[in-house]
Amino acid sequence: MNIRIALLMSAAFVSSQAAAQTPTAPAEPAPTTRAQRPEPQDHVHEQESAEIVVTAPFVRQLDLLGGTATLSGTALARNLQPQLGDTLARLPGVSATSFSPGASRPILRGFGGERVRVLVDGIGSIDVSNTSADHAVTIDPLTADRIEVLHGPAVLLFGGQAIGGAVNVFDRRIPRRVPDDSIVHVDGIAAYGSAADEISLGGGVDLSLGGGLVLHLDGSWRDTNDLRTGGFILSPQLRAETLANAAEEDEEGHADEAAELRELADQRGRLTNSATRQSTGGVGLALIRPWGSIGASLSFYDSRYGVPTRPGAGHHHEEEGEEEEHDHEHGDVPVSIAMEQVRGDFRAEINLGSGFLEQLRVRFAAADYSHIEYEGDEVGTLFETKGMEGRFELVQADRSGWRGAFGGQFFRRDFDATGAEAFLGANTTSQIGIFALQEIELGGGAQIELAGRYEKTDVNSDLLNVDRSFDAISVAAGMSLELAPFVRAGVNLSRSERAPSAEELYSDGPHIATQAFEIGDPTFGTERSIGGEAFVRIGRPNFSLSGTLFYNRFDNFIYSTATGAEEDDLPVFQYAQNDAEHWGFELGVEADVARVGDFRFGVEGAADYVEVTIDNDGAAPRIPPLRVRGGVQARTDALEGRIEAEHVFEQDRVAAFETRTDGFTMVNAAITWRPLGRDNPTSLTLSANNLFDVEARRHASFTKDFVPLAGRDIRATLRVSF
Repeated sequence: MNIRIALLMSAAFVSSQAAAQTPTAPAEPAPTTRAQRPEPQDHVHEQESAEIVVTAPFVRQLDLLGGTATLSGTALARNLQPQLGDTLARLPGVSATSFSPGASRPILRGFGGERVRVLVDGIGSIDVSNTSADHAVTIDPLTADRIEVLHGPAVLLFGGQAIGGAVNVFDRRIPRRVPDDSIVHVDGIAAYGSAADEISLGGGVDLSLGGGLVLHLDGSWRDTNDLRTGGFILSPQLRAETLANAAEEDEEGHADEAAELRELADQRGRLTNSATRQSTGGVGLALIRPWGSIGASLSFYDSRYGVPTRPGAGHHHEEEGEEEEHDHEHGDVPVSIAMEQVRGDFRAEINLGSGFLEQLRVRFAAADYSHIEYEGDEVGTLFETKGMEGRFELVQADRSGWRGAFGGQFFRRDFDATGAEAFLGANTTSQIGIFALQEIELGGGAQIELAGRYEKTDVNSDLLNVDRSFDAISVAAGMSLELAPFVRAGVNLSRSERAPSAEELYSDGPHIATQAFEIGDPTFGTERSIGGEAFVRIGRPNFSLSGTLFYNRFDNFIYSTATGAEEDDLPVFQYAQNDAEHWGFELGVEADVARVGDFRFGVEGAADYVEVTIDNDGAAPRIPPLRVRGGVQARTDALEGRIEAEHVFEQDRVAAFETRTDGFTMVNAAITWRPLGRDNPTSLTLSANNLFDVEARRHASFTKDFVPLAGRDIRATLRVSF
């Protein structure tokens, strides 16, 4: 059955069933996140607690196996960017692919792609952003209520492949609560950014229909111009190469071509072909009663964005004495991507009483996704994905300090690509899994936690007529101790395993986005890692600290490496398996240092570092370098001001085919005014990012040498809630 029709039928069925029920009170609040100062809340959603809790719907506490960083409220509005990766990039341990202003996926602890799961309320985004860095995530941060980044072994509950971590985005499309004080609740956000002449608008409405029925409507729209950058467009290495080509053209008597190349090398300001346009919309309906809740939503995502291409990608010369050839095709024809997704979601939470099991939770989503890669006005490649994912969790009641959850999950993706850049043929991935998490309080502030997951994955290639099946087992265990009030330390050990993806198994063709001819290996086995973490967390009222040291040893680590050969005028990159070592640290600290009148003054700092070494092959590619950040802030109930400096060190620990990336220092400042006080999220934020307009590039980006980050960006963000 066509997935679009199935989604509409599912939504209609749930709506009709919900309408048949009788009214009563709202359900209990959704759980919240790590210890933090409370953000302003609206009248629909709960206050955040000071307890360390996860919103992953499994257990009420998860101190040990996963540290959680959260963006919500004022912090989310201040960091809001068009792409999910860029929105999260200031959090410890997080970077972004920054392929272009229209496509930027999160990088967690140096890992991206298959090793990071991007979720919507615990269910995958069901797109092809993991297939290539030029493919955007089908999530608009404008519609997010809260975004969480989960590190460590706990993310195996979302899938064994999420070794790097998981990003969980919570929206309000399936309502969780009935509006408290009125029939209608409205949230809106509007933003302007000077670097790309960005205009962003978003809004949502929750309407109480009576009897516990809540209708939700939301939408967003964004339009940006070509991005204005700081410094030169081309990196120092690429500028030197371009100027050398210009000198060669001069020697050959091609004055016009030489002048063109020099102009390219000296280009500053606007990044050509980087404009974006995006819109989303959604409708949801939920029935919320004392016995639980049930609801569904239907949404769409529509985006078109430019894809900057490497200058001179099609420019080459024959050897002296042979016929000369000047091919500027890739540089002259703008490449763009037009993307669409229709998605349906379902969620049910049923209270089971006071027995061994206290709640059943069910989540399901299905999506029909496609995007066209245009070369000028001509269709280049069509990517299509139809997918679905579902899970259930049975939550155990607390029995004298023993609690937990267990459940099952399934996933299916049908993928096809046709056209000039179809480096991956039609394939199907299906997966089923079971998982469990248990936590035991031993007394004296000690806790033990155990987690496990089994997955069976089938990856079938229609083109090659190859079927592969994989069994993967992941387990984690650890212990934490309360060393003093508000102070907890612990260690954990994990053994994780993931099946190789279709891209790693079956790729075979030119991939212009990454400037490579990519070749997979259908004989791969599972990738396995054994590792551990040691952490300390302090959550006092006026002081917080979180520090983590992690280490993983990989068997059959999957990576892409240059072979030295060429195919279709592109360097050949072959997926390979080898042993590897992965380690790093994350540190974050925040403290109140003084109070003058109504103003509270504070300082904060963060640092992160990661290193990945492949046996017999050296440094892994695109690993972010050491980064440190420090800032000061002053706040009252109505005002908050902050200024921070972030220094990213030079990355000269590179793979054989990489160029190094210069370090940079960015200074950012922001001031937020809450006219209705802290108890209402209505606010106006004025911010200046990259205040001194420096040239900056992310080493994790495939396009870093010709797609720098934004220059000085003056932003205004207005949030309203009533």
